Formats: sequence, C-alpha cells, structure tokens
Amino acid sequence: MKKSLLCALFTLILAGASLSGGCSPKESKPVVDEHDRSQRVLAGDRDYQMQALPDPNPDVMGSDMQQPVVRGADPVPGMELPKVEPMPPVKIPEGTVPKDARGVKDELETKNKVYSITVEGSMGLSGIGIGGGGGYGGITMVSRGAVGGRAYGMAASPGPRRMIGSGMAPPRSDFDAKRDNENFNTESYAGITENAFLRVGSSPLSTFSIDVDTASYANMRRMILGGSKPLADAIRIEELVNYFTYGYKGPDTAAQPFAVHTEVTSAPWAPNHLLARIGIQGRTLEIAERKASNLVFLLDVSGSMSSWNKLPMLSRALRMLVEKLDTTDRVAIVVYAGAEGVALPSTSCKNKIAILNVLDQLQSGGSTNAGAGIQLAYKIALENFIPGGVNRVILATDGDFNVGLTSEGELLKVVEGFAKKNVFLTILGFGMGNYKDSMLETLSNKGNGNYAYIDSLLEAEKVLVKQMGGTLVTIAKDVKLQVEFNPKHVGAYRLIGYENRIMAAQDFNDDTKDAGEIGAGHTVTALYEIIPPGQAVPEKTVDPLKYQTPPAATVEAEASAELFTVKVRYKTPEGTKSALLSYPVSNTIVAFDDASGNTRFAAAVAGFGMLLRGSKYKGDLTFEKVLTLASAAKGADAEGYRAEFITLVKKAIPLFAAKAAPAPAPDDADAE
Repeated sequence: MKKSLLCALFTLILAGASLSGGCSPKESKPVVDEHDRSQRVLAGDRDYQMQALPDPNPDVMGSDMQQPVVRGADPVPGMELPKVEPMPPVKIPEGTVPKDARGVKDELETKNKVYSITVEGSMGLSGIGIGGGGGYGGITMVSRGAVGGRAYGMAASPGPRRMIGSGMAPPRSDFDAKRDNENFNTESYAGITENAFLRVGSSPLSTFSIDVDTASYANMRRMILGGSKPLADAIRIEELVNYFTYGYKGPDTAAQPFAVHTEVTSAPWAPNHLLARIGIQGRTLEIAERKASNLVFLLDVSGSMSSWNKLPMLSRALRMLVEKLDTTDRVAIVVYAGAEGVALPSTSCKNKIAILNVLDQLQSGGSTNAGAGIQLAYKIALENFIPGGVNRVILATDGDFNVGLTSEGELLKVVEGFAKKNVFLTILGFGMGNYKDSMLETLSNKGNGNYAYIDSLLEAEKVLVKQMGGTLVTIAKDVKLQVEFNPKHVGAYRLIGYENRIMAAQDFNDDTKDAGEIGAGHTVTALYEIIPPGQAVPEKTVDPLKYQTPPAATVEAEASAELFTVKVRYKTPEGTKSALLSYPVSNTIVAFDDASGNTRFAAAVAGFGMLLRGSKYKGDLTFEKVLTLASAAKGADAEGYRAEFITLVKKAIPLFAAKAAPAPAPDDADAE
C-alpha cells in the first residue's frame, strides 16, 4: 500500500513539473483555485466549503484548506534577503486546547503512521500531500525552498481527508469527549436592548456614531450554515445592512470625504409607517492614491487558536493581504500566547517572501496574554510611523484573552490612547466555541478601527483584498450623524439598529467624544421607521407634566416641507477639529414598490435582522415575506452577495419553523 502511494505521489510530482496531465484522463482535471471564486457559491444553494463541515470534526480540514498556497514573488536580482529565524515550536499543555491540536508529532508518526517526505523544491516544484485510505494513516509531503511553488492536499478514498500544515498537529487517536469538552461553548456577546419609538415632541434629535463593521453578518452566516439559530445578541442589524453596497454615488470633489443620499418610502412590515434610508458613500481611492502603509500584524497563537478555522485560516487570510501590498508598504509581525514576541521586525514588502515565511511558521500553544501583545504591537507601529501614511495594527484573534492585561477597561485605555496618536486598529475575528465578540467589537470601537469576522477564505478575500482600501485607509474619523425631525410631519421615530452607537445630543458638537471611522469606498446605511402625526405610538406612557407644557412646533416648521435634516460631523484622519455638513430632506414619499431596489433590499435585510432578533416591532413580517422582498430587489448583484443573502433566508426558515414562538407584543399604544 505504501509503495503504491509513493509511486502515485512521485508520478503526480513529475506531472506537475512538466505541466502535463496526470496518470490517466480522470487525473488530468485541472485544480481549481477557490480563491478566485466569490461568495456566489451560495447563490447556487451550495454551502461554503468550510462552514458546512460538522463542528467539531478534527479529521476533515475542509476543501478551502486544501487549495494551492502561492508563494511570494521572486526577489529582485541582487537583493540581499534578511535571514528569518524560525519561530520556536510551542509545546501544547495536555488538557488545555481543543482536540484537533492535541498530541506531538513523534507520537502521531508512530500511532497514526504518518509518513513524511521532504522534497527540496526548485523551479516552482509543487508539493502534493496524499492521505491514506482506511484510517488516520497517510503521507505528508513538505515542499521546501520552492519559490513560486504550490502545495496541494488531496485524500485517497475511502480514508478521511486532512492536511498537516506547519503549526498544526493532527488529532490524537485517544480523544476523550469529556476531557476535551467537545460541546463546550463559551462564546460571549454584549446584550442589546432594541431601540424604541421616541416622540418628536420630547426627543426631536437622534444622534449616533456611524458603524462600518460587518462582523455580525459573517458570524450570523456561520451559525445558519452550521444549522443553528443565530443568537439574538449576536445580531447587530446595522452590520447586516452595511455588509452590502447600495450603488451610492461618491462625492463630487476630492475635497469631500463622502456623499449623503436619502430616500423615504413606506415600511413593508407596517404600511402605515414610513421607512427613511440615509446612505453615506465614502470617497474611493485609486491604487496610485493609496499612501504607504505601516502595518503590524498582531497574531494570537495561543492554544485556543489551534482549530482549523483559526490559526491555519488566519495565516492564509493574511497571505492574501500581503500579496496585494505594494513595495512602499511595511509589515511587522507580533505574536502572543502566554508571552509576546516579535516574530518579524518591520520589513519592506520588497521582501514579501520573508513576511510569508513567518506566516507559514506560526504555531499555537499556551494561554492568551493579549494585553502585552497589544502594547508591543503599538510600540512597533509608533517606531515605524509614516507621517501622512497608513499606520495600523491588525489584530487577528478569537478574543479569548485569559492572562495578563485582561480587564476590558484596561485594554480599552491602551487602544484608545494609541488611536489618539493616529495608529488605528483593525480586528479580524476567527473561530467558534470560545469566540468573544463583545470584547472585540468594543476594542475596535475605541481603537478608531473596523471589525470583521472571517468565517472562510472567501470572506477574507472580500475584507482584505476586494475592500482593502476601506479596511486599511481611513478617510474620515469620529463621524457622527444627527437627525432633527420636523414635528409637523413626524410623530415618532426609531432608529433600526446602532443600539451600541447611540450618543447624547450634546455629544454631537463635542470634539472630544469618540465616534466611528469611514474607510475609502466604505458604505454606511441607516434606516429610520417613522410614525406620522396622529397615529398610535407603541410606548410606555408617563403622566402629563404639571409645571410645563410640551414644546410646540416653530413657525418655520409649520411652513416647511422638510421631513427631517441630516447633519454630519467628521474629522480628517489626523485632524482634531470637526467639520459640519447639513442635508435637508423633503417630505417626498414614494410607494414601496416604486422605491429604488437598493432601499427595498436594505429593508429586506433589516427585516431579516428583526426576525432573527425576535423584534417586537416586526409587524406582519415573516421569513417568507423577507425572501420575496429580497428576491424582487436583488438587482444586478455582480459579486453574488445578495444571492447569498437570499440563500441564507431560505436556510433560516426551517431553523425557526420548528419552535416558532410569537414575538412579545409592543407596549400599549398611546394615541398622539
């Protein structure tokens, strides 16, 4: 059996080197690189390659992890490459990490009969790993020094498929479910209290910070594709809505960082109410306009990151970003587990292969001292600060901080202090089971940053490649919105989502108050549900005031045809004083069926979020109605993201049909 597998292995190697077909017509089928496929695989009602796998399943890596790993470009002739010292392996303490990272290599080579072959690569030689049939046995091939080479993984039927990568050990054969806490789940999410309706007479101003994060959408997708109902507090409706672009036109001049667009129609879940859409489109940057970047990758390599959908995917995701960086950019790599360390000093992207080599050598083990790692990463970012450039720490973790500086308050002070020095933060969340969403979202908010959840390499491509400008380049910081409603046309309103971004009205003009950032090309959309005057308002009532009367509308309001006014405050990326923009919105209402496809699709996404959260304001909305709304407003959908959303709605229907509980009724309505 071994001999036949070895023969097959070398036959495939020779075939790859000669660029010819395989050993037979069936084996000559070209390998398809999943990196080039967008998320529209779901549009055909097919699951993601990785999320569809049972969790946990240590014997299957998922086909996303089996795809080619493209090495960095050849170095410039004559360039002196710095030596990259390999990171020391970290022995994983018994009983401290998930089952798919247990054991040591020597034990597994004996017990599971893993045979290793090392080939010194040259001329772009490819390495191919073949898993043996009938158990855990198999052959692992390590290709070294193959600049431009590729590594492929494949399984020989009927044995389980797997790839043994650098920094990840195969599973132990003596797995014990009780010991390894197979079903243990410690994911945490901040509680969300849904925004209620507010009367314009007592609350004429609605003030909030913008939010460009999309982590909640990808996390929700992971749960639905895994066959689970998303947790209510994991659903931040604004992040679902902002996952999509809506074709907004950008600003007319380069002096303006963004443009504002509005539309008002009827609310599809409450036809007597109005739905106002406010859209902000950030200015896009051409490749030639992007400033040099000083990036520090802060990577969690603790024991909790051992799973296939954490450190291995993290490494592959950051490879995508490095490949897109320019020669003027620099990257440093800081790792942390029980202790922190510099895996790579700040290195020019003229030498990408040195950066990629370090990413290849990542290994996991130990506890999580994130606080020390964060401080070290920011220190390196400041030491290599590029005035007028992009200075950013990219933190990749599952958020499970358990030693060192673990207090949320202390960590927030650290990132907030460095944000004032114009070193911003991007957070990439990975994994499941012990995921700490609440910590990561709060850190990104205070660090003048953005936050994405990476549930697949397809999502990594979206965040780090397709939207690289928005992820890395901030065009405006501390962006606040304030909407003043006209009491002549508005009785009450509620902001849909943004619950953890609400600000006091007086904070709008206070330049010391922190708010969200907009990256190049980013889209921000906010939706308001509006109740016209004279209609019932779901609210808790108070007794009439004894010593004063409610304020009356001004003469200007009575004569105005304006429904509301949108005001925006923002600072330049390195500025300290805000600028003000103001946009009056007329009381022009279009029927929902006549509204733009973008507004109708945004309404469908918001409605889906309301259903997932069990909102008491969902009205007559159902998953089937959301499906109809989204399908009708799908539009051109060049990237396939809207088609993917429609598939997710279809998959959610049976999850909620089994135990469909009625949503809590709104508070007693009180007439105007």
